[in-house]
Amino acid sequence: MTTPSFALHIPDAVLEPDPLDPAQIVSGTPEVTGKVVWESADGKQVRGIWQITPGVVTDTEADELFVVVSGSATIEVEGGETFRVGPGDLAVLRAGDRTTWTVYETLRKAYAISL
Repeated sequence: MTTPSFALHIPDAVLEPDPLDPAQIVSGTPEVTGKVVWESADGKQVRGIWQITPGVVTDTEADELFVVVSGSATIEVEGGETFRVGPGDLAVLRAGDRTTWTVYETLRKAYAISL
């Protein structure tokens, strides 16, 4: 079955808890919530909304394009660039990137991931 076309107002979307692995938390008490809004039949394409409260966390990324809706953070890519993102910014992360996220204000983003 194909998912029909749809629209969703991201700021009002209700998100579900998505607990971090404690090993990812560098400092603070960041909490993650999210919602998958579409996934391909083979599970290799995922679209959704993700939110994190202030703190510092590490991650190993998938191929992802995202747009920040609210909040701000600095993303440091190990061996690469460090960039600051905020509302309206588009960012691309590559599979295998090891990142450190310093979240200043609760950040909410819409994302498209390719696995």
